[in-house]
Amino acid sequence: MARYTLIVLAPTKNPALLANKITELSVRLNVSEEQIRLLREENARLKQIEGAHEKLKSEHQQTVERKVLLEEEVRWLKAQYYGRSTQATDAAEQNPDQAMLFNEAEVLAAIEAADEAHRERTTKIDAHERKRSADAHRKAIPDHFPRIEIEHDLPPDQKMCTKCAVPHPLTRMGQEIRECYRFEPPKISVEQHIRPTYVCEELHEAPITAPAPPVILPKSLASPSLLAHVTNSKFNLGLPLYRVSQDLKRYRMDLSPGTLGTWMSAVGGEKVVPVVNLIRDALFTAPFMHIDETPLQILRSDKATGSDHYIVVRSGGPPGQRIILYDYLASRTTAGLKQFFMGPDGAYQGKLVSDGLERYDDIATQLKLLHFGCLTHCRTMFFKARKVSNLPSTRTLANAAIEDYIGPVYRIEGQIKALRAEYQQRGEPLPLETVLQLRQEKSKPILEKFKTWIDELLPGTAPNSALGKALGYAARQWPKLVRHLDHPEIPVDNNYSEQQIKHFATGRKAWLFSYDASSAQASANLFSLVTTCRVNDVEPYAYLNYLFEQLPAATTVEQIEALLPWNLKAKLDVQHQKSQQPSHPSAA
Repeated sequence: MARYTLIVLAPTKNPALLANKITELSVRLNVSEEQIRLLREENARLKQIEGAHEKLKSEHQQTVERKVLLEEEVRWLKAQYYGRSTQATDAAEQNPDQAMLFNEAEVLAAIEAADEAHRERTTKIDAHERKRSADAHRKAIPDHFPRIEIEHDLPPDQKMCTKCAVPHPLTRMGQEIRECYRFEPPKISVEQHIRPTYVCEELHEAPITAPAPPVILPKSLASPSLLAHVTNSKFNLGLPLYRVSQDLKRYRMDLSPGTLGTWMSAVGGEKVVPVVNLIRDALFTAPFMHIDETPLQILRSDKATGSDHYIVVRSGGPPGQRIILYDYLASRTTAGLKQFFMGPDGAYQGKLVSDGLERYDDIATQLKLLHFGCLTHCRTMFFKARKVSNLPSTRTLANAAIEDYIGPVYRIEGQIKALRAEYQQRGEPLPLETVLQLRQEKSKPILEKFKTWIDELLPGTAPNSALGKALGYAARQWPKLVRHLDHPEIPVDNNYSEQQIKHFATGRKAWLFSYDASSAQASANLFSLVTTCRVNDVEPYAYLNYLFEQLPAATTVEQIEALLPWNLKAKLDVQHQKSQQPSHPSAA
């Protein structure tokens, strides 16, 4: 049983002392409460300082990361502006022995050992005769050029032998021939199309005049040959129209750049549209299509001044019927790009090869197209990381992606290209089964190791760094990057389209912009004709000259189809051979 003790406090005998103690306790309580309040305020202030410190720490980390990224971008821009455009491996990485240049003793010993080995080596050479030509260092002129013989003979008195007792003519025993290229500048003349008019002297009938032949630009000074020259100069040679105008002035032909531009807009925007439409229809029958785009500046448009417009290039078709199509696009939206996959008979049903633009993923999903990526774009991302980073580890990793994984895949594709050339020399196509076997046996294991390597590095790499962007791009694009392994007819990259759009970009450096959307589409149509000629080994000027002559008289689809570049190749080759028949000038 618990015991409780009751303590009874006796009342204090001194009320004043009790009051003092109460006052002292009250003061101490107030002091304690004030200290607690100050401590709480101090704690809140420390928490604020700690929060500000964490915020500053985070901002500092972001600033450091941004500084690294900006430094990478600056180095990349400098490399793009001042450096080489090639993505070849640096000399130090390509030749590990380059460091031996500074090890003089080792280098001298190696040279002495090499010289000793060379002295001890003997090679047996069979006896032979070698005729050394005076022009052995010069490349021979091809046989397809016609030869014009210009004989430089001796005077008659020097062709007589004066050493014999009875002078007699010298016998011709041989000759020396020197070949050089001959160039004839263009000649400008005026075509007079004469249309006789007939009338009955008795005035029984009205006068009759011969009908005018159809021409591509009625009521103008432009002949088909002149239009072909201007079109070829701008869209094949990349000359702006004011330079073409200046060149014509040297031949005393006064045509302003504005006149030439009006002609090009009329021909490209109206006259050749039926031909371009047939080429576009042929592209939709190709088993796969490349696509890419490049910016273009338009002076007059609904968009703000300086806004980007685009030229879209599509390419495809079998050998001998390659197709390159350029089109103007106001805005690079999914809906805008999708229109290039819609033909007169419905949506395109083939396979699509493009870069990593996400809008093409959306289009491929909507139209149910099998989509293939570009391994070259993946390689470029790692090349950028190798070029701009200051960290040796980043450069080493980026170089490993290029040299150990992507490089071997392209070497295998080089073997496939060499095999294809061998089969073409025999007049046979390379079997797709051979390509599929090489890719499955050689390329597939390399790409599988590459994917494992990417998955291991990606979590620990800053996503906004150059290496992080390269790894992220490869991971996102991976299904499209390896899809070519199961489709031997598809290339590993979009380089073919990149090469064709580079032709437009090179010309853009000279003429800079288009006036409006209609002239941009006109230029795109003429670019399509010229580039399609080039990839099918058709001489652009000869084709354009023939096209501009015959197109006004073509009224049916069959007649226009006969004017497509691959359908005119044989006829233009025969015309070229006839035009190359030599004329015999007098001896110099």
